[in-house]
Amino acid sequence: MPLFKRNDLKLKSLKAVNFKTEKELQTLIEKNLDTVFDCRFVATEFSTGKEHSGRIDSFALSEDGNPVIIEYKKVKSSELITQSLYYLSWLNDHQADFRVAVDNQLGHKTEINWDAIRVICIAPSYSKFDLHAVKSLHAVKSMRANIELWQYKLFEDGSIYFEDIFRRGSNLLNNFGDTDLGKNPVMIAAGKKAAITRATGKYEFEQHLNKADGKIKPILESLRDFTLTLDESIEELPKKMYVAYKVAQNFVCIEVQKKKISLFLKLDPKKIKPLPKGARDVTKIGHLGTGNLEFTVNSEEDITQATQLIRTAFEAVGG
Repeated sequence: MPLFKRNDLKLKSLKAVNFKTEKELQTLIEKNLDTVFDCRFVATEFSTGKEHSGRIDSFALSEDGNPVIIEYKKVKSSELITQSLYYLSWLNDHQADFRVAVDNQLGHKTEINWDAIRVICIAPSYSKFDLHAVKSLHAVKSMRANIELWQYKLFEDGSIYFEDIFRRGSNLLNNFGDTDLGKNPVMIAAGKKAAITRATGKYEFEQHLNKADGKIKPILESLRDFTLTLDESIEELPKKMYVAYKVAQNFVCIEVQKKKISLFLKLDPKKIKPLPKGARDVTKIGHLGTGNLEFTVNSEEDITQATQLIRTAFEAVGG
């Protein structure tokens, strides 16, 4: 389906074009890392040294503090996947080099979380062989990396559209059969995502669920089900201290305590007036999850407001 530009009641079909060079695409992403992927820029064209004789297109740090490798192609992917995996292997063996790059760009106090490395591949299209290769890699339980395939489409007016072709939390659903036909399909989808998390993640949702008492547990499960069923592209990423839910970037992080749940939402508190009861601006207050609006859930009565804020945050990041 083509993209149309609207002028009152008149629609004009926009012609798809491409970048003149890969460097043009790379520069655009690097200048907008925070907007597109909520990452901080670390380095460009990073040399892997004479022995490995390569250059990593972009180094970044995710909002969760994970190292990020980004590789680009302006033509249909060919060696992009294998090239990215080569750099992933190099980074696992050269963590100190990444530490130095982070220190130089972001300061020596910047924390790095090595629980997983995020690998982002960006190209106008991918082959079925690329998709199969990445799916097979994510089936390996010991793999501590999240490989993402993003497809772009550039238009003549300068508009650009990004679509996630493969991420761990969404496209792996195709590997699970819909055998429970008698059940609610929405809940089946949520269950599949939970199975994927258990198969590929270092931490599990159940570890956070077990922190809650009998009153809070069903509330947490309700919030989780609501969040996962907003869209099939949503990925659940349990961390040590919280559970993150993301598309291209986190939109809500859930921190569980025995008698309450804290939601940290990717929303600007200054634009929400008045702030709901139980919400506060934590922009300048240290906290574990990402997001500047905190909303505390203590009882079932808070669920309606919590789900409204989660939906708003999802839509705010482009969901």
